[in-house]
Amino acid sequence: MRQISSYQKGLWAEWLVAFYLRFIGYKILAKRYKTKFGEIDLIARKNNVLIFVEVKARKNQEDGLEAVTLKTQKRIINAAKIFIQNYEQEVMAIRFDVAAVSAHGIVEHIRNAFCE
Repeated sequence: MRQISSYQKGLWAEWLVAFYLRFIGYKILAKRYKTKFGEIDLIARKNNVLIFVEVKARKNQEDGLEAVTLKTQKRIINAAKIFIQNYEQEVMAIRFDVAAVSAHGIVEHIRNAFCE
């Protein structure tokens, strides 16, 4: 059996989380949004809230949640500022979420995982 690369696991996890978010009423605005500060895995909107989502695929969800370090948070916050500057619709609030995907495909969605 062929081994799946970390990159492929990441793509699969992002697809799964995007599917999950759509299912619960979010609109996906961007995937793999790239800036000079780095990349945001998913950007979504629900009502007037912009949600920036970091997706982590790990053997278990705890490892995924722990993988979002302060450095990762700063990167996402700085990239989010660029997105917001270029976003032309009204935004009442922003939120930073983490979605951890286990090896079994279970999504744990942590809302307001960190703040600016």
